[in-house]
Amino acid sequence: MNNKYDLIIVGGGVLGTFHAFHALKKGFSVAILEKNSKPQGATVRNFGQVVPSGMNQKWQNYGRKSLEIYKSIQQEFDISIRQNGTIYIASNDEEVQLIEELHQINKNNNYSSRILTKQQCLEKYNGLKSSYCKAGLFFPEEVTVEPTKMIHALHSFMIKTLKATIIYNTTIVNVEEQNEETVAITSEGKKYSATKTIICNGSDFKALFPIIYNQSDLIVSKLQIMQTKPQKNYKLNGSILAGLTIRRYEAFEECASWKTIKANENPESFENKFGVHILFKQATDGSVILGDSHEYATAKEIDNLGFDLNMDIDNFMIKEAKKIIDLPTYEIQQRWAGFYSQCKNTDIFERSIGKNIHIITGIGGKGMTGSAGFSEENLQKILNN
Repeated sequence: MNNKYDLIIVGGGVLGTFHAFHALKKGFSVAILEKNSKPQGATVRNFGQVVPSGMNQKWQNYGRKSLEIYKSIQQEFDISIRQNGTIYIASNDEEVQLIEELHQINKNNNYSSRILTKQQCLEKYNGLKSSYCKAGLFFPEEVTVEPTKMIHALHSFMIKTLKATIIYNTTIVNVEEQNEETVAITSEGKKYSATKTIICNGSDFKALFPIIYNQSDLIVSKLQIMQTKPQKNYKLNGSILAGLTIRRYEAFEECASWKTIKANENPESFENKFGVHILFKQATDGSVILGDSHEYATAKEIDNLGFDLNMDIDNFMIKEAKKIIDLPTYEIQQRWAGFYSQCKNTDIFERSIGKNIHIITGIGGKGMTGSAGFSEENLQKILNN
């Protein structure tokens, strides 16, 4: 095996994979080194919604570019992309005001969206409750993916068409510069060398650079998500994001009414205490994924979050979900906690070790939506340096 490359990527999740994707498209030789037999972190433990509409303007631009990239790949190879759109359902007058303001913002930004009346929402989304829905804001260009399938399909596509080298079950214990090149050393003592190395393995980079990790502003978010049993004779046309999402997503912070509306909320309410908002997305097997919640700890204190599930949170989310949509069944077949790292003070964690080792992580909940677009720009910045 040739162990010399132009670029090494440590971490085979969506952020690292798309850095590799863009480098391969430029003609560079690339190796992705993934510690597990397949990626198992935040990339596969999420909803699989690609929603640039929920992001601030900077990241919406990355997300819109990501949409182009996802759709382009899907034309060549099935990576589970479905263009079925995203809708935000407003449940009261405050939320209607916010979606109307966001609609105008997106009109100014030339990002396609349209306001749907209550009746249009009820006709489009089977089971949506009239008692909950006041109006909706629909983004037709947005897509869903199957998170447990997408990254594996993307890897297969890159191996087949771009001649990517992806080496699984490979734990990197040290990365250093030697004689104008970078060397990644595995737990088995094997060495891989490259001109540059990019480390995109989430909070796991603490094993490589513990001082940098402990001094960082990284925090870890724990999310609880559920999946119902397959719904019989039921189809959900795209992603539904409800009123609590309107009150949470950063895109709405750019709305004129945002601060006033948030100031009227009770910060001690259950939904604010545990960062709950309600999302629905139907998987290809007919089941519906719903959630989620957010609990936070500093990167150094991640163990304080625990790996158990708080059933009070799950029960609350199911209770709220039933106010929004009548599903044939709310019987749950699977529950899980997802963990992702994000920065407290910046969009993403970026740190260079010397000239050629670059840590890029802490993308938080923006990973599935923003990674493809962000990685293209960020890779060029790294190469220029």
